[in-house]
Amino acid sequence: MNLDKVFENNKDWIKSKLKEDEKYFDKLGEGQNPELLFIGCSDSRVTAEELMGLGPGDAFVHRNIANMVIGTDLNAMSVVEYAVEHLKVNHVVVCGHYGCGGVKAAMQSADLGVLNGWLRNIRDVYRLHELELNAIEDEEKKYERLIELNVQEQCVNLIKTAAIQKAARGRGLIVHGWVFDIHTGKLLDLKIDFENILENIREIYHLD
Repeated sequence: MNLDKVFENNKDWIKSKLKEDEKYFDKLGEGQNPELLFIGCSDSRVTAEELMGLGPGDAFVHRNIANMVIGTDLNAMSVVEYAVEHLKVNHVVVCGHYGCGGVKAAMQSADLGVLNGWLRNIRDVYRLHELELNAIEDEEKKYERLIELNVQEQCVNLIKTAAIQKAARGRGLIVHGWVFDIHTGKLLDLKIDFENILENIREIYHLD
């Protein structure tokens, strides 16, 4: 990639935005008021705002390998805290995608160095749902189902956090689990039944 081209593209983008609205960048500088926190994968093929049809200021975005929400990840927890407590978002989305390299790597036994610790969290998802996943004979379907279950478990991890619980009680914040089908471009709402899932762990995690 010729990085000079990036700066040329930036100049063209500035011109196009000013042509649409001469005060475009003045408005951007006034601050942000997003309704949604989007937690997605770092995969270069998945662009958060573009696939949702949103523009700058519409979504607060956090991305990492395989869209993980890990309680010991200070980066992710800081993003959640800031989005929920300070930006006052009313929706938090965990969005996985079919074809996720992180999930595929977690399904293999190879030594991936520093990634091992991160991918272990996905392997824990497999362990939790081992009976369901092992009953799926088609490897591609098993892979896709693990991607969906990983989204589900990361949503559960979100709901366990104090910031999410407080906002859910106080202003009705909602957590959503989605998957982006990279083969069709469609966003799929997994319609996860959190009430049923959380029923068995409510007392352990002191969930409301």
